[in-house]
Amino acid sequence: MSKGYWVSVYPAISGPEKLTAYDKLAGPAVQAGGGRVLSRIPSHGGRVVAHEAGITQRVVLIEFDSFEQAVAAYESEAYQKALVALPDGYERDFRIIDGID
Repeated sequence: MSKGYWVSVYPAISGPEKLTAYDKLAGPAVQAGGGRVLSRIPSHGGRVVAHEAGITQRVVLIEFDSFEQAVAAYESEAYQKALVALPDGYERDFRIIDGID
C-alpha cells in the first residue's frame, strides 16, 4: 500500500503569527490521524531553494501510512475545526497525493 502525503504551500503570508491558532489545532489533529510532519519550512530553520515558479514561503509536507488515511485525517472533525481557525485572506495550495510504492 502506498503512503499518502499532504502538501501545503502558502504563496503569500502576511503575519505568520496569525497562523498560531490554526497550528495549535492542526498539529494534534494531524498526529491523531496518523500523520508525521516531514518538513515545515522555513519556520523551523529548514532551508529552501526555489527554482522556476518556486515559493520560499511556508511549505509543509506530512506523511501518512496510506492515501486513505491522509484523506480521513483531512476530513476528521478535529482537522475541520483547525481549518476554521485559518485567518481570513490566507492563500494556500493544499493537496493530498498518493505516494509511489
